[in-house]
Formats: sequence, C-alpha cells, structure tokens
Amino acid sequence: MKIVKVTYTATAEYSEQNKENIRAVMNDLQKLNKQEINYNTCVCADGKTFIHTAFFKTNEDEKILFDLPSFQHFQQQLKASGPEVPPKQELLSLVGSSKDIFR
Repeated sequence: MKIVKVTYTATAEYSEQNKENIRAVMNDLQKLNKQEINYNTCVCADGKTFIHTAFFKTNEDEKILFDLPSFQHFQQQLKASGPEVPPKQELLSLVGSSKDIFR
C-alpha cells in the first residue's frame, strides 16, 4: 500500500477553478470504480489551502491516477496558476482505519 498526502495553497482567485478541476478528476475516478484507489481532497477554512490524500493498493494503481487526462489537466492548471504555497508531497504509513480501505 502507498499513501500520499499533498498540501498546497492556491491563490484566492484560482480556488474555485481548482475545485472544478478536482471534481473532474473525482468524476473520472468514480466512473473507473477502482476499489484499489481511495483518493480524497479537502479544502481548509481559508478556502484556498487544499489537502489531497490518496491510498493506492499498488504502485500500478497510482499510475492509473497519473494517466487520467483530467488529473494531468488539474496538475497543469494548478502549476500555471502560481500557487501561494507550492504542492508539498508526504508519504504516510497507515496505523489504523475504521473501514477496510480496499474491501
């Protein structure tokens, strides 16, 4: 299992567009219905700091996300927007979960 957390702060002007781009990615992931990918995004109270957490059963599952055109578009647009705080990636280790993540 691989768990990735990415945190960044978009500009206030770009925040809504970022949310739309994220929703497009989530839409595509829902259509794929891959139980081996659990990907979530939250926005903080400031409305512009985003936290993405992704749980992948295998490295190949991570590649499925990276290969999605909507995910590539999301990344390109975010980079071009000039975030206030650039994305920072952290690898995490699972201690416990209230649900079986990969059923």
